[in-house]
Amino acid sequence: MALFSSSSSSSSSQSEAIISPRKLRSDLYSYSYGQDSETPLVITVLSSLIERSMARNHRISKNYCTKSKWASRRHSALVFDSGEAPDMSIQSYLERIFCYTRAGPSVYVVAYVYIDRFCQLNPEFRITLRNVHRLLITTIMVASKYVEDMNYRNSYFARVGGLTRKEMNQLELDFLFMMGFKCHVNVSVFESYCCHLEREVSIGGGYHIERTLRCAEELNNSKQNQQTTFNQMPRIML
Repeated sequence: MALFSSSSSSSSSQSEAIISPRKLRSDLYSYSYGQDSETPLVITVLSSLIERSMARNHRISKNYCTKSKWASRRHSALVFDSGEAPDMSIQSYLERIFCYTRAGPSVYVVAYVYIDRFCQLNPEFRITLRNVHRLLITTIMVASKYVEDMNYRNSYFARVGGLTRKEMNQLELDFLFMMGFKCHVNVSVFESYCCHLEREVSIGGGYHIERTLRCAEELNNSKQNQQTTFNQMPRIML
């Protein structure tokens, strides 16, 4: 089920009390990269969007999915499923990814585009508690490779996301083939998704936002500074 076309026009009252469209736009425009950077606002908005999509999918599965239908789901519907639902909220998981990768706001916007595109190309797929974490780490890793000049290896993203390197590699391959390798996001598409995210925190958004990229030198310094934290990273398993 597509996220972009069917989500509601306003976010929860808690998000609205903290984030405004202007604040979100400023974050996407002029985010300051660094070791002490605050968590991008887009993470909170994206988390809220996905949680609502999951709640909607849960209602649909309760009303329409019979046991036989559930058992006969295609591989594309199960590809991101883990053995059991991880005990970590979406917000906490996204914050963990940011903490150890320092992926900027534009990466999360492109990941959001990929998730919506994936759901449209694979209509039998539903975001659930059992697949959302693996879907997020995969789309964020692929989006980071698309947006950023320099990136961590798959093995690093795997450790951040609570997977093995083999699992991470396989999820990336499955995702790319199921997307038909349609990973290009042009400026107009990027802007439309930014506007949609802004409408999530207040009706009547629609500001003009451009993709911001970091220079290779700045990224290289950031990556070198974070290498010392790799061995100290708390492990999680999905």
